Amino acid sequence: MYDAPHTAEMKVNQKEIKFDCRDCQVYYGDTHAIKDVSVQIEDKTVTAFIGPSGCGKSTFLRCLNRMNDTIDVARVEGSFLLDGENIYDKKVDPVQLRAKVGMVFQKPNPFPKSIYDNIAYGPRIHGLAKNKTDLDDIVERSLRRGAIWDEVKDRLHASGTGLSGGQQQRLCIARAIATEPEVLLMDEPCSALDPIATGQVEELIDELRESYSVVIVTHSMQQAARVSQKTAFFHLGNLVEYGETGQIFTNPVDPRTESYITGRIG
Repeated sequence: MYDAPHTAEMKVNQKEIKFDCRDCQVYYGDTHAIKDVSVQIEDKTVTAFIGPSGCGKSTFLRCLNRMNDTIDVARVEGSFLLDGENIYDKKVDPVQLRAKVGMVFQKPNPFPKSIYDNIAYGPRIHGLAKNKTDLDDIVERSLRRGAIWDEVKDRLHASGTGLSGGQQQRLCIARAIATEPEVLLMDEPCSALDPIATGQVEELIDELRESYSVVIVTHSMQQAARVSQKTAFFHLGNLVEYGETGQIFTNPVDPRTESYITGRIG
């Protein structure tokens, strides 16, 4: 039976793979923190990493932009392909990689500079602006994408550290996307925020997936269910289960996933 239309539909629905990670191991000295993790992260999708404290989700996230390179005792093994290229190849400059794979941390960490200079910093060091007009455009575009332009446009030269916690985190998101990354990593970006600020950041994450592959570590299963399309459950350094968020939360395959989601382990 001829079923070409169905095949065509499958191709349309299939997202491009942004990160292809195979047989990944992370050691901190003698401690084996990440064990045989293989996962494919899709483009223009929010992928949530969930699991108990200390299960390896943040460690694995930091592998994706080589942040573990900054830890003397850390050793990373395995294959981490971004658009088919190995990010741990000796030819890859970690600074350039981190422009392509931006990161937002748990605690808002604006630079002790003006709001304008927080955003302009990355584009300046990476040579993304030919002149002041270009830089002004990048700053405005990034602050708009960060959903904070209307709140700060009249005080761009005030310090970024003078903003509220939620505004600071949106400023940090705007700063991360100012270098035009392809992937945005977020390590518990809402854990220091109140519910209103958390809602604003979650709305922003939903908008950002139209342009970026977003990977978020969260301790909140409700947040993972709200913002992500794919979910990975980590436990004791292992990737236990990975799939569509709805399926992971309503019909998990592994009993450990069900135990975590129902609160029996955590």
